[in-house]
Amino acid sequence: MRQNRLFLKMHYFNSLSPMIYKCLTILAVSLLLTAMENASAQSPSLPIIELKAGMYRIEAELADTPAARQTGLMYRTYMPTNAGMLFVFPEKAIHCFWMRNTKLPLTIAFIDDDGKIVNLSDMEPETQNNHCPRAPVRFALEMNQKWFAQRALGPGAVITGLPKR
Repeated sequence: MRQNRLFLKMHYFNSLSPMIYKCLTILAVSLLLTAMENASAQSPSLPIIELKAGMYRIEAELADTPAARQTGLMYRTYMPTNAGMLFVFPEKAIHCFWMRNTKLPLTIAFIDDDGKIVNLSDMEPETQNNHCPRAPVRFALEMNQKWFAQRALGPGAVITGLPKR
């Protein structure tokens, strides 16, 4: 009798095994696909350059093509502390920015050809307010909101490592 119960228990668990394996496989694959999707949304393959603001090092993704500048930091949900995005334009102009589809609060620094910050602007997520430089510029650097303020960097501070023409 005891052997029968043991056999029934073993048979029951063995019959569930293929179903459990299928469920676990489906769960693992869906988690993997979600992780890959989030990773690609978080870090597209843009070149990264090193900039310096005084003693502070910045790893900036380089948005120097029309497509990269148009997408910017849209859909990102995380950006490391000393990371940012440097927008490089072919000509000096009043290049304005907004935050459509941008999930992160950011501060933008508008930078002249000599690397001097012209002005800063805090930008709130998912808004369409224009944020413009006070003078024509070729560069704009987006960082996590308050990054510049927490390091006492403002207009007149110099960013080094900017790409040459």
